[in-house]
Amino acid sequence: MNSAELLTDAFERVRETVHEVVDGLSPDRLATRPTDDSNSIAWLVWHLTRVQDDHIADVAGVEQVWTAGGWAERFGLPLPPSDTGYGHDARAVDAVRVESGELLTGYYDAVHEQTLRYVAGLKDADLDRVVDEAWDPPVTLGVRLVSVINDDTQHAGQAAFLRGLII
Repeated sequence: MNSAELLTDAFERVRETVHEVVDGLSPDRLATRPTDDSNSIAWLVWHLTRVQDDHIADVAGVEQVWTAGGWAERFGLPLPPSDTGYGHDARAVDAVRVESGELLTGYYDAVHEQTLRYVAGLKDADLDRVVDEAWDPPVTLGVRLVSVINDDTQHAGQAAFLRGLII
């Protein structure tokens, strides 16, 4: 197995979890927040997808699916198009409401496809390329991709736990 295949497998596992979590939930269930300070499934899935979209588009040098694919308009959220959910307070979390689970998984799948297209073209040596010099040490492509997978996995797990609480 090479690094592209390994990364593909990791991203595929996130996709499976996202679909399992969202499947069959109504918009109200997706928006449920057990406490005023907790996140909803809709927010968690939207956020993990926005972060993946943002980070993959950046390293691939392409436009985010959120804007290029018209997803920002379809979601119609009262947030700037550049918003990924980072640092959201309870009010912003509550603003992330969706008309259906299919909207969430549709956006996720579009980002997933862009991610897999990018990852498929990677060679092992590509992972050492510095993609962000704002950190000390600078962030390599490999570290960035593992960071995205880690963030996705944590949020997908939180959403799965939340699903167990609300159904």
